[in-house]
Amino acid sequence: MTPAAVVVRLLLLYQLCIAATTTTAAAPIIGLDSFLTQQFRKDPQAANDSFTSLPSSLKTPLAHPSPTHPPLPSSLLSLDLPVPITLHLVGPTFTSSAPSLISSFVTSALSSDLFHVITPFSSAEHHLSISHSLHLSASLSSPSLSTSLSSALNSHLTSSPSPLRSPLSSVPYSVIDQIIQQEFEKEKPINSFHIYILHLGSQPKPYAYSYTHGDSSPGFTKCLGSIWTGKDRYLWIDLGAGPVDYGPALSGDGVLPKGEFHPFAALHGRPKSQKALLSDLASLVWSAYQVLLVPSLRIPVPFENKLIVEFIHIHGGGSSSSLGLDWKSIESNFMNEANDNGLLLRDQNLSFNKYEVKLSECSICSFAIARATTSYTSRYLFDNYTLIVSEYLDSKRLHQTILESVDEFRRVAQLPEEEFGRVLPVYVFDLDVNTILLLDRYHQSVAFKDMVIAVRTKSTQTVSDYSCNGHHVFTQARELERPLVGSILQSMWGVSPTHLVWSPRHNSSLVDYTWSIGQTPFGPFSEISSLSFVQKDAARRNVLLTTLNYTITSGIDVLDSIAAHGGDRKLLKHTRHTEFVQRWNLFRYKLDRSISAMSHFDYEMALYYLRSSDHDLYAIHNLVYQASQELEASLVCFKDPPFPWTSFLLSAGILFAFFFAYAKRDKLFQNKRKQF
Repeated sequence: MTPAAVVVRLLLLYQLCIAATTTTAAAPIIGLDSFLTQQFRKDPQAANDSFTSLPSSLKTPLAHPSPTHPPLPSSLLSLDLPVPITLHLVGPTFTSSAPSLISSFVTSALSSDLFHVITPFSSAEHHLSISHSLHLSASLSSPSLSTSLSSALNSHLTSSPSPLRSPLSSVPYSVIDQIIQQEFEKEKPINSFHIYILHLGSQPKPYAYSYTHGDSSPGFTKCLGSIWTGKDRYLWIDLGAGPVDYGPALSGDGVLPKGEFHPFAALHGRPKSQKALLSDLASLVWSAYQVLLVPSLRIPVPFENKLIVEFIHIHGGGSSSSLGLDWKSIESNFMNEANDNGLLLRDQNLSFNKYEVKLSECSICSFAIARATTSYTSRYLFDNYTLIVSEYLDSKRLHQTILESVDEFRRVAQLPEEEFGRVLPVYVFDLDVNTILLLDRYHQSVAFKDMVIAVRTKSTQTVSDYSCNGHHVFTQARELERPLVGSILQSMWGVSPTHLVWSPRHNSSLVDYTWSIGQTPFGPFSEISSLSFVQKDAARRNVLLTTLNYTITSGIDVLDSIAAHGGDRKLLKHTRHTEFVQRWNLFRYKLDRSISAMSHFDYEMALYYLRSSDHDLYAIHNLVYQASQELEASLVCFKDPPFPWTSFLLSAGILFAFFFAYAKRDKLFQNKRKQF
């Protein structure tokens, strides 16, 4: 064997050894996951430090530094939450290549992005340190599902009379939803969000879906739509319904454009190729992902065991009508979901208390209303242009007045002092005036970080600045139940309205009413107060994301402290450094497991891992603190470097040459004159 061949074999053997060592260090620790799962069953609140119970067989591999997750801030900033989506294409018109084509469109359009916050508490950053990424699985549904849906829809349209005020026949959403829900139940256990896109072919007449009983009338507009979000993790979109349009009546953000310019109307314009149609559907999936599945946080929401909502009803003193302000109905919207484990995390407790305050006995209430009342002018064309002055309440000024006199408000309402938990006061001003008085001209209820403010008067309805399907939307001014449910969701759980999303490109929030219809308590087009999976998942996920973000921030702080002291190997002695590496690897492992649990909708397990990781983070803080206290100042003497003779002689030579050339400049550069 030649010497060259021996050298090559030795190099290959060396590389194999390095690869084996790296693989061993990066391999998962066998038994750690089962140990922590057992600890979860024994101690679901994570009250005890799991590290102290670790057997030596698990502590030993934890002592090896991880090449994939070193103790660096970049390791904590790389956490990514996978969001699995299963897309079902329902209908005979979808070809076998459609799933792969729409998957490629969605994948090319979407990349990993951070979770955004519309209204952060202190920092100016509108994002968390956790990112999310879409994982799409598209497939064609069985022909039997398409046949069942088409038959049910055709049967209803054939048997129902044509409407008088609308070109669209009203179809109850339940006609389609009960069939899709049965199909969804077959997918259990549910490990992803399911989106059903329906393309059922031509029907006897144009149609759209209604979400409540009754028909529209000249004084009451019911908005029809083409989507539905279920209580379980599915939503469906019927491309054949419509075309529908809803949004601001004249101008403003969030309008659904008429015609074929919105993906909902992709089938109602000029014929499109399969590729063009699927690109429109990919944009629908992208929009649903951004707004419904990973919505922006309205506010950060820290974990609290005790959640208390205080209804403070401030009224004129007479027999106030409960119509439109049914406290029990508002409470049941939340308590039913809480009892079904759909809204709260483990150990959380939700309660509602109601307090009555007479406006005649509350001078500070009258002062707050008077201070917040302001006016605006509008031009109306009767026989000629006329300026009309209207009043409204400035919500920010009213909020500021309540904050400045919060003790007086609590004294008048006889509110008890709560020592623990998160308390959300809901101030409802029920005024005995006959004119319309809204908050900020348009809102019946406004959510703040620390309270909710709502107002109503004796006036029953008013024409809003919104329209749907060619008709103005009427605001039922005395019905506060749905607006209050939406505001409580924003203030207590940080759930964003379905028409609001934060855009880092615009550095502001964007308004889009595409998904603000159907089962949602938000927006002017919905009449339903019940919660879909969108609000229920967001309520629990927001708490976990806020907790995880705080853990990451605290971890980065301690890593920065270690770096300021020269690194972990210089700061920590041998024994402490071993424990630091073990703690760090276990801490990082628990964060990964928490992300994985959230991805699988196991929010209780995710909360356990976050709580358990706090013990490891505290231990790391303690190790760094003790080591920094033992540091002693020392003076280290260094030897003077040798004199740089080479550089000195070279510089002297160049300097000598320069002066020599300058002294002989007349001889070197003398001007030769022409001799005649």
